[in-house]
Amino acid sequence: MAVLAVVLTLVLVRDGEPDRPADQAGPTGEPQVTQPRPDLATRLLADLETAVADGDGEAAAALADPDDADAVDRARAIAENGRRLRVDDFTLRYVDDDPGAGAGLPQGQWAAAVEATWRFAGADPEPARAEVTVTFSGDDDGESEEAGLVAVGGGDRRTPLWLAEPVVVRRSPGTLVLVAEGPGRVDDYDRYARRAVRTVRRVLPGWQETLVVEVPRTAEALDAALDVEPGEYASIAAVTATVDGSVDPGAPVHVFVNPEVLGNLREQGAQVVMSHEAAHVASGAATARTPLWLLEGFADYVALRDVDLPLSVTAGQVAAQVRDEGAPEALPGKDEFDTRTTHLGAAYEAAWLACRVLAEAAGEQALVEINRRAARGDDVDRLLREVAGLDEAELTRRWRRELIGIARGQVA
Repeated sequence: MAVLAVVLTLVLVRDGEPDRPADQAGPTGEPQVTQPRPDLATRLLADLETAVADGDGEAAAALADPDDADAVDRARAIAENGRRLRVDDFTLRYVDDDPGAGAGLPQGQWAAAVEATWRFAGADPEPARAEVTVTFSGDDDGESEEAGLVAVGGGDRRTPLWLAEPVVVRRSPGTLVLVAEGPGRVDDYDRYARRAVRTVRRVLPGWQETLVVEVPRTAEALDAALDVEPGEYASIAAVTATVDGSVDPGAPVHVFVNPEVLGNLREQGAQVVMSHEAAHVASGAATARTPLWLLEGFADYVALRDVDLPLSVTAGQVAAQVRDEGAPEALPGKDEFDTRTTHLGAAYEAAWLACRVLAEAAGEQALVEINRRAARGDDVDRLLREVAGLDEAELTRRWRRELIGIARGQVA
């Protein structure tokens, strides 16, 4: 399916003064307002940049509050993840205080907007760019000169996986897979990714880029990585998206896995999902202007092309829908592909069948050509007439006939 903001929490250490509870007022009885310290924040962010550039986990750990063992571990993980992933072009630029993001923070903390860039060398052609939320804490009078990194995570913006927690990394000539340590199935995801690359290159041999797959620990962590509403992708196994949420054609595009869905699929089902997402990456679907029936149908066509499964499996949901409601009048569109719809599986199957009908009518290369040119905005009806010798109305008629035949058991 085609579709950062980070929270770095920094703490300023008081000189021997214990932390005051969040609801505790100052000497006058009024709540104390923590004074932002952009100078300390800028200095610490620069030190973090250097630690990541050097891949120096101990230098990053030294930036953390030494009294918080978890903070030390998390800081170390950022630099060690960066080393394993060969992160470069990593910058953190303090932009401004962010009172809105700081609302509701514990006493002594404040938030700021920070512009971040990063790239996985050898995998991402260009850096990702995003404004991230950084939460700081310090003395209410703003006089402390010591700072420490406490945690990455939270906030209402994107939280990139490699900055959030330790990851396990697998790399091959065509893949880069990073998995939060929790799932414990990095070898499975690595295998799915390598197979997916081979599957896609059988249809798109010119695609020689690296497939990057990110596997957060939970579905909630996936929501944070994609900056979407909670539960947006609760029923989705994986999503292909730009890393920073932009529509810039040069932005890095990765596959983001929902481990609570894909992790529970059988081997063949999980492989089809990964191959589908790899086809999206290869065809530029994350920033394409392709109609959804073609965009999703093409990805399934690639993923299922060499899979030996009966139509009762690959088209079972849409066949049942046709038997209950009759064949749809039009190819599936935006409403049918809403992630919260009850017939999402049927929409994918219907789109796949439309692309299969098109390939049978005009050949696989015609389907590839139409999908490629549609991605850059060419009119699909005109492409169908020019490349395949039929218009969208004729394709729809043939597709409906196929659906009815499958529903009646007349098409094998």
